Amino acid sequence: MKVALILGDQLTTDVSSLQHLEKHRDWIVMAEVGTEARYVAHHQQKIALIFSAMRHFAAVLRNNGWQVHYHHYDPTRPQLGLHDVLLAFLAHTPASQLIVTECGEHRLHQQMIEAWPVQLGIPITIADDSRFICTKAEFAQWAQGRKQLRMEYFYRDMRRKTGLLMEADQPVGGQWNFDSSNREPYRGDPVVPIQMPFTRDDIDNEVLSLVAREFASHPGTLTHFNWPTTREQALQALDSFINTRLRWYGDYQDAMQQSQHFMFHSLISTSLNCGLLTAVEVCQAAQQAWQDNKAPLNAVEGFIRQIIGWREFIRGIYWLTMPGYAAKNFLNNSRDLPDFYWTGETRMACMKACFKNTFDHAYAHHIQRLMVTGNFALLAGITPSQVCDWYLAVYADAYDWVELPNTLGMVMHADGGFLASKPYAASGSYIHKMSDYCRHCEYQVKTATDHNSCPFNSLYWDFVSRHADQFRKNPRMAMIYRSYERMSDDKKQALQARSAYVLEHLNEL
Repeated sequence: MKVALILGDQLTTDVSSLQHLEKHRDWIVMAEVGTEARYVAHHQQKIALIFSAMRHFAAVLRNNGWQVHYHHYDPTRPQLGLHDVLLAFLAHTPASQLIVTECGEHRLHQQMIEAWPVQLGIPITIADDSRFICTKAEFAQWAQGRKQLRMEYFYRDMRRKTGLLMEADQPVGGQWNFDSSNREPYRGDPVVPIQMPFTRDDIDNEVLSLVAREFASHPGTLTHFNWPTTREQALQALDSFINTRLRWYGDYQDAMQQSQHFMFHSLISTSLNCGLLTAVEVCQAAQQAWQDNKAPLNAVEGFIRQIIGWREFIRGIYWLTMPGYAAKNFLNNSRDLPDFYWTGETRMACMKACFKNTFDHAYAHHIQRLMVTGNFALLAGITPSQVCDWYLAVYADAYDWVELPNTLGMVMHADGGFLASKPYAASGSYIHKMSDYCRHCEYQVKTATDHNSCPFNSLYWDFVSRHADQFRKNPRMAMIYRSYERMSDDKKQALQARSAYVLEHLNEL
């Protein structure tokens, strides 16, 4: 008899571990355990989403004829781990082999390889995760011998492999990337569609009560919980995006608004990352919308690029570089994460709006993460590991394989340019251009040295100054350094004084 462990981010009947089992003979184990729910302070909605989706999926498996041993969260044993649940199960149901689809976290992967065979006393087979287009081995082969790993070239190979938006061996529309068309600020037209609401069943309600009771100290609230917890709901969410928001996704994917929590984004990353949707079916649905003239090419290409380009690329980077990647700190940052990242209380309107979205919905779109909360952490010199832990904790779609490279490499440039050719540092001018946040802020985005100047402005030039040795010769930053060098000494001193004050009073901003 064999047993398969299905994790909380593997909730699909096509999961590869099931291909090794026989119904009515072998067993499936699923478990809600405190070690996974608490190793960082995961957002309450994230825990509720995973627990509820797991319980729904277990019911699907049973209805399909599988034997499922499901361990519900035990509040009397908050430190219980997955291996503890397996050990207890195997004590009364001996098995000859444990099958696990490769997991999304190096920490757990190493435990399975190094510790579990000894602890459990049976051999463990790690099956490839067939949900991804590019295997770990394929990515390693693609990366071999390249001086720089750039997503754009990887993305083109994924287009060729899948045939998405291709005409023979050429991209439809005559170009691979329409990103330059996807940077429009939003001025209120068209109207942003209302997010699709989901009806909650008994399983959802039981889990929400459990999380409210047992994880009340974790960040966020459950008040606005509205994530798909079944495949049926995930498909409804996909259909809603395709029919109501995709056509505008391209133009406004970088835009931000004080009154809009979701803009024209898909809100399906949670479903993709826990297994309720697959990358291929999502991209095929978007491509069909373009073929049916329901969405323009720039929107569909931009959306597909995020999935088969960036998402697959990030996963490849993670497994190619771990575990050493997690410890990188190229800029030698050592400052602690400000308290307002956990409380949401700050006078900076852009940060406050992004925190509110984060704690109310366990969500913020990629520009809010990269160019607001992430940009501030970069400019302020926050320790990368603290920033990574925060992003992993507070977002419902955050799993280590996708969060760590995005945060450590893209946001914090802590890998020294391995992932991104330049740091994504910006002053308040970028936020002013792409949002209406500055209209609601007591800080002045047009000044940099006054007592009420936008903190992003002086911090930006301080970042440029203190990292001149690392970036002055970067061709993508040459213009910035020419601008800085043309400044008068008095202006530089005033910027330094303002940034020093901001850094000394981070928790008071």
